[in-house]
Amino acid sequence: MVQDRRIAVVTGGSRGIGRNTVLSLARRGVDSVFTYKSAFAEADAVAKDVEEIGRRAVPLQLDLGETAGFDNFVLQFREAIGGLGASRFDYLVNNAGISHHNRLDSTTEAELDRIYRVNFKGVFFLTQKLLPLLKDGGRIVNVSSGLARIIIPGSGPYGAFKGALEVLTRYQAKELGDRGIAVNSVAPGAIETDFSGGMVRDNPELNAQVANMTALGRPGVPDDIGPMIASLLSDENRWINAQRIEVSGGMAI
Repeated sequence: MVQDRRIAVVTGGSRGIGRNTVLSLARRGVDSVFTYKSAFAEADAVAKDVEEIGRRAVPLQLDLGETAGFDNFVLQFREAIGGLGASRFDYLVNNAGISHHNRLDSTTEAELDRIYRVNFKGVFFLTQKLLPLLKDGGRIVNVSSGLARIIIPGSGPYGAFKGALEVLTRYQAKELGDRGIAVNSVAPGAIETDFSGGMVRDNPELNAQVANMTALGRPGVPDDIGPMIASLLSDENRWINAQRIEVSGGMAI
């Protein structure tokens, strides 16, 4: 009997951890619909990389901070998975987010609102909109951050909303349990990507600081995270639920 096509939704899939997750899923035989905010050329390149693996990936534009556009996105998403031969999907990876670096006494209301809209409100309502299309027995991964545990001055607002996302994860796991849907959060440590302007990747001093506070002696790279998320979504890990899993190489222990 031919196995049903498996489809994942990955937000922020055009670069960094999201891109690596899309590719890692493709290597496991999973097709993806992934979002990008504005860089279509990067998104198109990811889709072509997936084709070379022998799977399919469809990029869709989405601004996670603008919930007014979510209904239209869902319409486009229905068309996209229809083009993949499906009417529902299996996995949701809430990866897209924005960074913020400012101390608590200097963060403005506008800054705080922006982090909330993208890193929490957008995740909350996009998940809500997609739940009717997620198969019973599906999986959700919310991408958090090591900064929800590791306290570094200047990261408070960002870390606080990632902490809220981890609490939301446990509530989602409880409320969606009757549908057999497992929900977990993955908290990467400092990763060498262009996130936060590439500060971990491109700043030698910061890179060395991260390496010194990490048990395995280096910052992470996207290939440390994407395969782990892909594995967590698989049936091999079907009994992991409502957990915060830090993937940081042993940072700040």
